[in-house]
Amino acid sequence: MNTFNDNEIASCLRKSIEAYLKDLDGERPCSIYEMVIRSVERPLFELAMEYAGGNQTKAAELLGINRNTLRNRLAKQRIK
Repeated sequence: MNTFNDNEIASCLRKSIEAYLKDLDGERPCSIYEMVIRSVERPLFELAMEYAGGNQTKAAELLGINRNTLRNRLAKQRIK
């Protein structure tokens, strides 16, 4: 049984974004959405590919996305 859940991920993400916003110290943030997606997507895909032994079909199934979508995202992130 896996004890890690969505709430833990959301909590970590929330703390990181709160710290980022606090560190801005009045400066205007830029593209927080893109920053978060980029920051989360790369390690997610790297770990999925590692877990799947480099098999894109298995990694796509693990992620719940289409293999072609995975291939496109891997290329965009320059992950082999």
